[in-house]
Amino acid sequence: MATNIIEQESTVPLLQSKPEDNGNGALPTRIWVESQKLWHIVGPAIFSRLASYSMLVITQAFAGHLGDLELAAMSIANNVIVGFDFGLLLGMASALETLCGQAYGAKKFHMLGIYMQRSWIVLFICSVLILPIYLFATPALLLLGQPPDLAELAGKVAALLVPLHFSFAIQFPVQRFLQSQLKTAVIAYVSLVALVVHVLVSWLLVYNLELGLVGTAITTNISWWVLVLGLFFYAVCGGCPLTWPGFSVEAFSGLWEFVKLSAASGIMLCLENWYYRILIVMTGNLENAKLAVDALSVCMTINGWEMMIPFAFFAGSGVRVANELGDGNGKGARFATMVAVGTSIIIGLFFWIIIITFDTQIALIFTSSQVVLKEVNKLSILLAFTILLNSIQPVLSGVAVGSGWQSYVAYVNLGCYYLIGLPFGIVMGWSFNQGVMGIWAGMIFGGTAIQTLVLCIMTIRCDWDREAERTSLHIRKLAEETQER
Repeated sequence: MATNIIEQESTVPLLQSKPEDNGNGALPTRIWVESQKLWHIVGPAIFSRLASYSMLVITQAFAGHLGDLELAAMSIANNVIVGFDFGLLLGMASALETLCGQAYGAKKFHMLGIYMQRSWIVLFICSVLILPIYLFATPALLLLGQPPDLAELAGKVAALLVPLHFSFAIQFPVQRFLQSQLKTAVIAYVSLVALVVHVLVSWLLVYNLELGLVGTAITTNISWWVLVLGLFFYAVCGGCPLTWPGFSVEAFSGLWEFVKLSAASGIMLCLENWYYRILIVMTGNLENAKLAVDALSVCMTINGWEMMIPFAFFAGSGVRVANELGDGNGKGARFATMVAVGTSIIIGLFFWIIIITFDTQIALIFTSSQVVLKEVNKLSILLAFTILLNSIQPVLSGVAVGSGWQSYVAYVNLGCYYLIGLPFGIVMGWSFNQGVMGIWAGMIFGGTAIQTLVLCIMTIRCDWDREAERTSLHIRKLAEETQER
């Protein structure tokens, strides 16, 4: 699996967008050239994200066929506890999309490995600090108003998922390290192996050994660590000879600057990620909470599954924009943004039609309960519009990450989601007695739609040539500081 230096050098021109690709020539040709570069990243990224998320979906599907309480408990553990953790650590790791992407575009290859090691250090410390959310999930869920039997079972599942929690601190930085240098195929292959392991171990532990909900949690830990170790050993054992300098004490220098960017990235993404987790928690306080949580969790799982495609475009647009800015090509970054957004919208429209047409059939994957299926059918229109909006917003967030705008977008997310969307959802859900449909509709149209509009305005008004100049100066300064150390 190792790639020699000559092969790795041959991928560099593919990442570097020449001015004539994005500024001259026929528009269809320019779109075709940029689409090839984009899909070289997005294609394997979609597969790897779908495979990774499918492991959680399979786990939830096994739990759903154990019983309604088991489905609700696994949904709370996955979507609230793991989701809270996942959003924060994934956001913090996205700082590497800015730093590694720009450094690779500027051909400062040795910096990528240093940045990844810094991210490991920062994310591991953060993982230790937020470990109590797994260990004390039951009292936290009771405090949030969840039913006692649901809170207790969800807390037990969460405690079993501690190994999964620590795997994120290694996995997310390695993925972004590999993505930034176009090593996406290996991520896809390792994800496929992990998915196969997950299916086989699930069948063994849940059906053969009849370990029930405990078996589903153990399976998730095993398969996720297969994924993590596969990517780790590829990165450090010869797969990246230009960009992996070996373990270095330089990783411990400049940590404060890295922490600030990681924190901004984490806040930016987790404010968005937690938004829909809060939706599930709020639903748990409605009448007939188990039915409402089951139906909403099915919808959120379907949404999360489809969101792996926009998240792949999040990664693709972030890498493309960072590479172009690192290469000093502002016009190339602007054109890459336009192609990524346009492509993702077309895909979003396709899935909007799929959800509208086959809502109940898709829900059968997760439950055979007729009352849950009926409730899912009522929510399908909101699910369809959520998917459509989410075909735009993550791509623009990826552009923001590639450009290093994380701190600005964090403020946008805070204002749109929590000062507008969340209160609007509460009013619609309780004041107007619309239940889960009102909460969700208020949060979509009050928060997500406004946030998407603000990001569109930021992107359209951006001076890309100035961004390219600023990025070049920043990379040169970081490289000089590293050499001095």
